[in-house]
Amino acid sequence: MNVTTSDIKILRLILGDQLNINHSWFKNVDENVTYVLMEVRSETDYVWHHIQKVAAFFASMREFAELLKSKGYQVVYIKLNDKKNRHSFRGNCDHLIKKYAFSHFQYQLPDEYRLDEIIKTYSASIHISTTVFDTEHFLTSRSELGIFFEGKKLFLMESFYRYMRKKHNILMTGSEPLTGKWNYDDANRKKLPVKHKASPPFVFSNNVNDIISDLNKTDVKTIGTIEPENFIWPINREQSLQLLDFFLQECLPLFGTYQDAMTPQDWSLYHSRLSFSLNCKLISPLEVINKAVKEWENRPNEIEYNQLEGFVRQIIGWREYMRGIYWLKMPDYASLNYFDHQNKLPEWYWTGKTKMSCLKHSIGQSLNYAYAHHIQRLMITGNFALLAGVHPDEVDKWYLGIYIDALDWVEITNTRGMSQFADGGIVGTKPYVSSAAYIDKMSHYCKTCYYNKAKKTGDKACPFNSLYWNFYNRHENKLAANPRIAMMYDVWRKMKPDIKAELLVQADYYLRNINNL
Repeated sequence: MNVTTSDIKILRLILGDQLNINHSWFKNVDENVTYVLMEVRSETDYVWHHIQKVAAFFASMREFAELLKSKGYQVVYIKLNDKKNRHSFRGNCDHLIKKYAFSHFQYQLPDEYRLDEIIKTYSASIHISTTVFDTEHFLTSRSELGIFFEGKKLFLMESFYRYMRKKHNILMTGSEPLTGKWNYDDANRKKLPVKHKASPPFVFSNNVNDIISDLNKTDVKTIGTIEPENFIWPINREQSLQLLDFFLQECLPLFGTYQDAMTPQDWSLYHSRLSFSLNCKLISPLEVINKAVKEWENRPNEIEYNQLEGFVRQIIGWREYMRGIYWLKMPDYASLNYFDHQNKLPEWYWTGKTKMSCLKHSIGQSLNYAYAHHIQRLMITGNFALLAGVHPDEVDKWYLGIYIDALDWVEITNTRGMSQFADGGIVGTKPYVSSAAYIDKMSHYCKTCYYNKAKKTGDKACPFNSLYWNFYNRHENKLAANPRIAMMYDVWRKMKPDIKAELLVQADYYLRNINNL
């Protein structure tokens, strides 16, 4: 803390996910403005985070602070083990305001409801004036989705996606989609060929030993593994742009086709892995989209349109939609439990030590890299948790902690909504559950599994099979009228009673012995 200028009046708080050097705050250097970034236990301890997630945020914050200093801005950076660290935003800001006689407090709108309430309450309680700014990152306001769907019973993401395409004139010809078709999702569901090898992922070799040392000294509890001298994730804008360039050159040509594919041999495949950089605002969604569109325009014979459209849809459709749902439905959304599920998360979610190949690899990858792509999250770890009747709070805690890109605004709508259907259909029109058939269709996991994908009951029968039918049986009163899954109930009703009974007995056995699967 090296603030010495006596006439400094404005204190600006920068959160760990607000590292946007292109924000209007940084148009000019003003000696009367001081920026504060802080590493606090209130953020490391509210959930059990992956060690790579903590390291990525702290390393990015430290890099951002040094960047600001190099440009002449006055910066206070409070590290985790600083002796005067009060380990809360309130405590540290109170100390700075009193010590340096700041006359004004400014902050950017937090993306998380929890932090929004904390900082809003704090700013209302202090004796100096306060101003709040937009983060200037997202393509929509907090309330825009709610206004768009006002009076509607269904919040269809496809409708919102089309609205976003039109609003920002992305892949459009006038008011019509560029190719005459809005969505190419049906072209983006292919399994990876057996002998196909994806391009090796582009990774970094950042040294975060100092951060790991600080975490050890302060006894911060984390999960997962890390190589502190070869930290693979981008920690500044320059590296984030390098990763974007690699994705566009090497991965975009096959991104859409294999975006749902899963294999134990490749942990990143053709995914961009830009979500951390986007979520802490080192890069912006609009610049990512514009560069992707330009790459497609420059390589028309190498990049098919479905590859580009699928990527654009994830950013301006899925990402903005989930944030809109979050601000429309919080704080009640965080307590929704449509199926009244009450079970605990299996112990092996924290270790990866299960005989089920798909879960072993998906969880193991998550522990090793703090990363898994959307189908691994939705149709492997999320699918099993839903079939097992795990309480949504348990699932939220796991997803929020284990993934490097997991911030509440994007995690909870995907987990409690799309993955667990705990919102009763606000986000998804049906529960995303499957038996082993889907997993085998989209992955190479089943060939090396202890369990038999084809068996529904008996020794070594795949747990997904009996749990799948058990799920539909348990929740028939809530799901039978859903037209998207009516066919499954027709199949269930036509089964012979003895086959039904065997499936339910098998499922009950697996649920009672879930920690040994």
